[in-house]
Amino acid sequence: MAPALSLSHVSAHYGATRILDDLSLRVDGGELVSLLGASGCGKTTTLRVIAGFLPATTGTITLGGTDLTRLPAHRRNIGIVFQNYALFPHLTVRDNVAFGLKQRGMAAATRAREAAEILKIVGLADFSDRFPAALSGGQRQRVALARALVVRPPLLMFDEPLSNLDAKLRIDMRVEIRQLQQSNGTTAVFVTHDQEEAFSISDRVAIMDSGRIHQFDTPETLYQRPADSFVARFVGFVNLVSLQVSQRNGAIVTTQGPGGYRLLLDQDRLGPIPDRFMLAARPDGLRISDADIDEGIPATVGIRTYLGRTYHYQVETASGPLTATGSLSDPLGAGRHVRLIPDLDQCCILPDKEST
Repeated sequence: MAPALSLSHVSAHYGATRILDDLSLRVDGGELVSLLGASGCGKTTTLRVIAGFLPATTGTITLGGTDLTRLPAHRRNIGIVFQNYALFPHLTVRDNVAFGLKQRGMAAATRAREAAEILKIVGLADFSDRFPAALSGGQRQRVALARALVVRPPLLMFDEPLSNLDAKLRIDMRVEIRQLQQSNGTTAVFVTHDQEEAFSISDRVAIMDSGRIHQFDTPETLYQRPADSFVARFVGFVNLVSLQVSQRNGAIVTTQGPGGYRLLLDQDRLGPIPDRFMLAARPDGLRISDADIDEGIPATVGIRTYLGRTYHYQVETASGPLTATGSLSDPLGAGRHVRLIPDLDQCCILPDKEST
């Protein structure tokens, strides 16, 4: 399938500062893709380059086979929903929604009919004569969405569209955006810093940092199989332990960590294990035990934090500080010597940073 949107080796600068660094991205037709990362990672700059608000220094951008790279923004036919809604305060809801149709020279009667249809879809048919100041935040966001959808753009882009809404309304609105996007079959790019938001709404997610995409995949793959340590930490694998293989016996691999401790790992559950690697684990992927056993990572308990269903422990090990979980029935005090037992279903294998 030919991509609806393609960025090939795109770089962009603000003055002498490079913001995007040789970025490539392919979005299929009808797909919703999120650009996810912390402030300053380049996600909004990517949106601005696609929209034509900022020129690409190098590379090409195509949409539906048309080269957009040098086209001005007003000729790109892209719908955009902004963080601040960008509604005209002196226009009614109906006229805000119909504004883009008027700019395209559509007849007044047709504009009114098209605006009425899309307002019905977003649940604002009874609000068409109101002005933006008389609407709630969620209603204004629906108007902005309707205005972007009514022109039937080949690409719809969202720039942190839910960040000004309260927590419950953010959840409600992301469901509505997803339903509308799927029902219309619109290709969409969604910019956000919120991992839960991106994972819940997207077909695929691009995790960005320093103007580059570290990994572009489905939410499930990103969450379970991050490609590198940056993505791993981003999706919650806060524990990274360097190990090396000392013995192989079929699927079972004996590994050794700093200080000489050993861990037995199963390749049938973790996938192929190279000779040197990092075992990445979320806090609930390391179970803390004070039983007299030889297996696991030796550790000394530091700070204990109560989290409702479990305790989280900050512990010191020969591999550095780690975070593990423990049972509520047996709270452990600081200074206690314990072992950390990996739950392999909550772990993954990463390339060792010293061997890459």
